[in-house]
Parts: sequence; structure tokens; C-alpha cells
Amino acid sequence: MYKEEDAVVPRAELPVLLRGVKSLGKKYGFQSVCYGHAGDGNLHINIIKGDMTEEKWNGSLKDGIREIFQLVKSLGGTISGEHGIGLVQKEYMEIMFDNKQMSLMKEIKKVFDPNGILNAGKIFD
Repeated sequence: MYKEEDAVVPRAELPVLLRGVKSLGKKYGFQSVCYGHAGDGNLHINIIKGDMTEEKWNGSLKDGIREIFQLVKSLGGTISGEHGIGLVQKEYMEIMFDNKQMSLMKEIKKVFDPNGILNAGKIFD
């Protein structure tokens, strides 16, 4: 079992991100397999459950993922590559976007989806 996270950083920062992911793996008790598209700085981070307890897998691992995304932001990156935000990264959006940006995105959605029927409840309630 694994969880795949998606991140993009400037290409020169990929080694820093990789070292950071491995360090956070030690801190939170997970192993990871990372691969992606080095040409555009896109990294797929597969966090392997291995022998992690269900409690850690469904609980404290979220703190580790949050730290990964905070690292991504500090490196000038973003928490989404070609996969988009979706349900997986929805809870981490506040790391990348402030209230003003979130409000603007909600207003743009209202313009194109005034009835709230497109992907209802997926990103914005």
C-alpha cells in the first residue's frame, strides 16, 4: 500500500527536496520511492506503508506530508504537478494559498459554474 503525493520545485532544488523527503521519512517512520519528470522539476513521492501501524498511516503521516509540502513551498515550488489538487491534496491547499487567493479561486469557480454542479464539493464546499 502506498500514498502518492505530487510536487514541483525548480529543477535545481530537486536534490534538496529528495534529501528532505528521505529525512522526513526517518522522522515519521516511512519509506518512499520518488520518481518523476526531472526536466520540469516534477516529483512523484510514493510513501510506502510497509510496517507502519494503521494509526500512524492514517494519523501522524499527515503531519509528515504537511512537512513535505512546507518544504516544497520553501524551495519555491508547488504541491501539484500534472495531477492537479484533487481530493488527495485538498487539505494541504492552505500551505500554498492564502485566504485572498482561495477567495479568488472560489469566485472564478462561481463565474464558470454558477449552479455549483461541476465537481460539486470536491475542492470548495
